[in-house]
Amino acid sequence: MEKVLGFGGFFFRSEDPKALAEWYEKHLGILQVPTDYESPVWTQQAGPTVFAPFEKSTEYFGNKDKQVMLNLRVGDLEAMIAQLEAAGVKVKRDPDSPQPNGSFAWLNDPEGNPIELWEPLES
Repeated sequence: MEKVLGFGGFFFRSEDPKALAEWYEKHLGILQVPTDYESPVWTQQAGPTVFAPFEKSTEYFGNKDKQVMLNLRVGDLEAMIAQLEAAGVKVKRDPDSPQPNGSFAWLNDPEGNPIELWEPLES
């Protein structure tokens, strides 16, 4: 069976795509989509990726009106939290971290989309 190799992109609707793309680049380091074919696109590091449908009634995303939650791997969760908080971004730490699979924290982008930061345990 042929299988996909990974995510090639994540596409979602936005009230202000330009401002939201700038926010993701400024606060999380995700490069904006280039306007030409010569400029580099954001490239993620290889690592674990969880693809998990949740029950429609889940409260895990925080906002029941949102259909998806981004889970982004980080190398140093505490450094990322400090960086975000210094920029005025509200971050909620997982009180149960570390868990058997790593440490977590949550935030929302300016349009309320939920983001989970995950620092996996080293193998």
